[in-house]
Amino acid sequence: MSIRDRLRQVEQKHQATTALDISESVKKVIAPSARTALNESSMAQDITFQEIKGRCQKKAAEDEAFYEADSKETRQELRPRLEILVREIASDMGYPLSEIEVRQLGVELLDEIYGLGPIEPLLADPTVSDILINGYDNIYVERAGQLELTDVRFISEEHLRNKVDRMLYSTGRRVDESSPLVDSRLPDGSRINIIIPPLSVDGISVSIRRFPEQHLRAKDLIAYGTMTEQMFQFLDYAVKAGLNILVCGGTGSGKTTTLNMLSGLIPENERTVTIEDSAELRMQQAHVVRLETRPPNAEGIGEVTQRELLKNALRMRPDRIVLGEVRGGEVLDMLQAMNTGHDGSLATLHANSPRDSISRLELMINLSGVDIPAASIRKQIASAIDLIIYVNRGKDGHRRVESITEVVGVEEENIVLQEIYVFEHKLDKRSGSIKGVFRATGLRPGCGKKCEAVGYSLPSELFNFSQEVN
Repeated sequence: MSIRDRLRQVEQKHQATTALDISESVKKVIAPSARTALNESSMAQDITFQEIKGRCQKKAAEDEAFYEADSKETRQELRPRLEILVREIASDMGYPLSEIEVRQLGVELLDEIYGLGPIEPLLADPTVSDILINGYDNIYVERAGQLELTDVRFISEEHLRNKVDRMLYSTGRRVDESSPLVDSRLPDGSRINIIIPPLSVDGISVSIRRFPEQHLRAKDLIAYGTMTEQMFQFLDYAVKAGLNILVCGGTGSGKTTTLNMLSGLIPENERTVTIEDSAELRMQQAHVVRLETRPPNAEGIGEVTQRELLKNALRMRPDRIVLGEVRGGEVLDMLQAMNTGHDGSLATLHANSPRDSISRLELMINLSGVDIPAASIRKQIASAIDLIIYVNRGKDGHRRVESITEVVGVEEENIVLQEIYVFEHKLDKRSGSIKGVFRATGLRPGCGKKCEAVGYSLPSELFNFSQEVN
């Protein structure tokens, strides 16, 4: 007999004496041995369970011990007390629970007190890369590049709002009617975007972009088919030689992952300054200064933009500048920095191709309020940037480096690009699956001279290969 059936039988015996508030919002129970198996438990869907849980939460709220500073030690110390509380409440209500059920409820109560409630198991699931909350009762996740609807629910919009406030508590950012949208991050580095009514018509919307606990190294990207060994070797030489590299792609294509991989190739003896809206990069070097923008306060003052941070970074004696994402007027300062001795800088940009990234750079410079002739803008771009890496997420959910392109120069007022590596899509007619081929174009990049000038000779086999991947 299932847990739900057993509780329902007991509940029927107490219908004459017990009145329960019925809630349509429910959530799955997480077994201690498999917290991520959300769809395997049905106990949390029972109104009896929700009543027990509600009374336990109310009782715990009256005990200050449960709201001391959060730590793993605190949780371990308080878990037995929570389990005792669960047994007492269940016994008073006449609904005896098994030891497994008591432990399950104890875990959920800990998540409510110290964590983000129903989505804590999703945050603990390493296979989940995105958590998309479209209102309190409609939550999707992305696994292996594919979206799927979950059975996870918040109790109400107020419950969700409470967890949203907790997400922002330690970041110094806020979301309210005067500032109804915000970008921030969780303590584990996950990026979050929150937008509330009236901008979000159907309730609070939260997008959580998660990153692996351990950053993906080059060998991981090669094993996943994101790039080939030859492509990595070329990028390794390029970063160490101090080439300026721009990573472009669409949302969720893997730009930040690629930038993290590239940043790991920066020599240990160089001083690196990172600039981001929300600190996401995981630098492996010891000598790193991390800068993060600040939004305006409630009075509308105190904002610090990426452009201001970039200007300040130039006074910090950086060997390398890593810009999390170029999206505004800071692009002009970035290009000037690249052209005035800050070689080896890295940045990301939203664009659908290497050629499109050039157009976006030109547009952002024009929108920065500086009146510069188009020809001068193109010369600045061509002189500053050496390589453009284009990453893309295919329809199959796989993320790949689909192009590594060299910026050759300016010819007749047009920026000349030269592809060094490409990814070609191929359809397998037998299986109907999409495969592809990583291929070197056979052209030897002109930037190879910069690599050779600092002692990195590029072997010819890097530019003469073809490799099929699934």
